[in-house]
This record gives sequence, C-alpha cells and structure tokens, in this order.
Amino acid sequence: MNRFVLNETSYHGKGAISAVADEAKGRGFKKAFVCSDPDLIKFNVTKKVTDVLDGAGLAYDIYSDIKPNPTIENVQHGVEEFKKSGADYIVAIGGGSSMDTAKAIGIIINNPEFADVRSLEGVAPTKKACVPIIAVPTTAGTAAEVTINYVITDVEKDRKMVCVDPHDIPIVAVVDPDMMSTMPASLTAATGMDALTHAIEGYITKAAWELSDMFHLKAIEIIARSLRGAVKNDGEGREGMALGQYVAGMGFSNVGLGIVHSMAHPLGALYDTPHGIANAIILPTVMEYNAPATGEKYRDIAKAMGVEDTEKMSQEEYRKAAIDAVKQLSKDVGIPDNLKEIVKPEDVTFLAQSAFDDACRPGNPRDTSVEEIAELYKKLL
Repeated sequence: MNRFVLNETSYHGKGAISAVADEAKGRGFKKAFVCSDPDLIKFNVTKKVTDVLDGAGLAYDIYSDIKPNPTIENVQHGVEEFKKSGADYIVAIGGGSSMDTAKAIGIIINNPEFADVRSLEGVAPTKKACVPIIAVPTTAGTAAEVTINYVITDVEKDRKMVCVDPHDIPIVAVVDPDMMSTMPASLTAATGMDALTHAIEGYITKAAWELSDMFHLKAIEIIARSLRGAVKNDGEGREGMALGQYVAGMGFSNVGLGIVHSMAHPLGALYDTPHGIANAIILPTVMEYNAPATGEKYRDIAKAMGVEDTEKMSQEEYRKAAIDAVKQLSKDVGIPDNLKEIVKPEDVTFLAQSAFDDACRPGNPRDTSVEEIAELYKKLL
C-alpha cells in the first residue's frame, strides 16, 4: 500500500499572496503567528504578506528568531512566543528554515508530549495535526510548503535531525513567484539545485512508484529549462522554478530521498553550509555511485534534462549523459564542483557516520556503508 499526502489547498502564480487573507478569514482564524527570518523582514519581503493581513484587518505577531539552519533553541523559543501571542494559526514566510521552524513549533503546541524537540526526530508518533499553517515560500527549492518533512539542527551534537510527520504539512501553500524575485543569483542557484536533487533522488529512491515518478520527471523537466533563466531573474524562469520545486516536493515528500541529502545534512550541521550548495556539489558524484542500481531511469532523467536521442544510447551512454547534464547545469549557475573549501579531511569519519545514521540514507537505491560514504566525501575533496 502506498500513501500520498498533499496540502488541502495550494495557490500558484503572480499575486497569489492575496489568498492568504481569504484563507484566514474563510477558515475563521483570528490571529497569525508569522514566522519569518530576519533578512526577509529587513528587506521588506515579509511585509508583502503582512500588508495583505493589514489590509484585511487581521491581527498578527512576528517571530524572527530563525537561523538559516534552524536549531532546537529556535524552536523552543518559538513555542514560548506562540503561547504568549494568543495566535490560532501560523503564517510561515521564507525558505525551508522558516517553514521547518514553523512546523516544529506547530507540532509541539498541539502535541505537548513532544516538547523535547529531539523526540521529533525520525517518524514521530504524534497524535494531532499541528497548528494550521499557511506557507508562503520565498525560495524555489525546499518545497517545504508541500512536504511532511522538516529538519532541525542539534547544535550540541553537530547534527541535523530529519523529522517526518504527516501531521506537520501546511494546510495551505501560496506559491507566488513575485515573492521569490528578490533572491540573489547565488541563492536562486543553490535552492534551484536543491529542487533538482529532490526530483532526481525522489525518482530513483527505493520507494518510488508510478504516481511519484510522474511528479519527479515533470519537475526535472521544468527545473532543467527554468533554472538558468531564474538565476538571471528572468520572469519566465522564476515562474518555472516556483512550479518545478513545488512539483518535486509533491513527490519526494511521499517517497523519500537518498544519500545526497544524508551527506549534505552533516555539512550544514558542522560547517553551516547552505543546504542547496551541499546537495548540488554532491549530486553528480552520488549519481555515478548509484547508477548500477537505477535500471533504465537515467535514460528518463537525461531526456527530462533536455538530452536528445537518448533512445539511441547504450546504458553506459545515457547514464553518463544524465550525469553530465546535471554537472553542466550546476556549472552554468555557478555552483562549485568540489568540497575542498568546505570539508576538513579530519572530519570525514564523523561526517560519514552522521550521513549513514541520517533518515534519508535507507531510501538510497544502492545499499551503502559508512566506509563507502567516507570514500564519496574523499572523492569530492
């Protein structure tokens, strides 16, 4: 039996943020707890949504103690502030950091027996849906607005906790490309490659099936044709990436990922490496490693990436073509091709063990070991 969990409602396209007020009023909500990071507030991106709330006469408090890799402490503080606010729903504005923080806060508020944030790691047996969340992404990458996953950093242990819980999914996703137009080129590239990683890992993961395949192949196609334009802040590229990353999220949220993500998570925890950058650097190397366990799927990936005449290629040729297409896209949008400037060689053993213990690792199409993961890290040095 396969299960598929998606938002109750989603809105797409320019001007979609007007739906935030309509949904809040229609559902009888009284006061919002707005989760958004300090930079988005500083540059008036958050204000685009709070202006909508103001225009509709809807009350709100803003919570901005959110780091790029949100921590247990960010969540604990947010829980305290939510209780003080008297809010009855959350509006999460931002990338994965804001949304992951909002999800954890919302889960704990309605499931207080999980007040110890560490107890949420893995598949937590929560009983109640989290506080209702309206999610407004400002990056085109994480798709946190449509996933049942969130990631919180345990600073004391230098590791990221992957939490999987269908009770945390936002009830409404508002995907407005105008909210993403202020992203600098580097962030657009990083988050876009994160989305591509979601689509490719989701397509080859052990749990993949026909319904998830449909989303992932379409997402690869949209991202491959849109990311270069989005990095140049082209309107069509922005719209394409807003949709492509969401479509990828619809798939991978339900079938899982693989060791690209499990290797990227420790880099974020130990070095605060941006998640999208880590994924982008690791992806081609892990694709090469996983190729023997993927059947004919790399032919489909190559075709979706825009490679021509894939039906005439041998298995070796289309696998190489898929990997080369990913490498070229990554290069075109300015992503480094190695971890030399990030990873300290003496940390490889710790990183490999953390990656092996990560919740994403079991979904990898090729069974692996701590030693093999360590070799992959070394190859990227």
